[in-house]
Amino acid sequence: MGKASRERTLADNEAKAVNRMLRVSPQKLNLVAQTIRGKKVSQALADLTFLRKRIATDVKKTLESAIANAENNHDLDVDDLVVSEAYVGKNLVLKRGRPRARGRYGKILKPFAQITIVVRQVEETA
Repeated sequence: MGKASRERTLADNEAKAVNRMLRVSPQKLNLVAQTIRGKKVSQALADLTFLRKRIATDVKKTLESAIANAENNHDLDVDDLVVSEAYVGKNLVLKRGRPRARGRYGKILKPFAQITIVVRQVEETA
């Protein structure tokens, strides 16, 4: 029998990809997400290729996944895609510690983050 399919939350001209459990703080990941918001997909891929941050490769993979979802699942034209949304969320935090002077305990937090990228097809106005 099976479960009834859920209604689509995105518009017909949109596709998204989510990457969870990225080992970086959300604040650092948001700096990378800011560089691609609102840009054409080709320009965003070029920016991520040459960005000198470690997490940029994972963001690039997520963007490529969103492009593939748009092309294969929703039949959108790749040349007309724009990064409409790129937002960052918090994930779990590993709590570690280190002994410090005078019997104290230094707290070390190792945060994880997730990124969601939504691409939208826009028609060229010439």
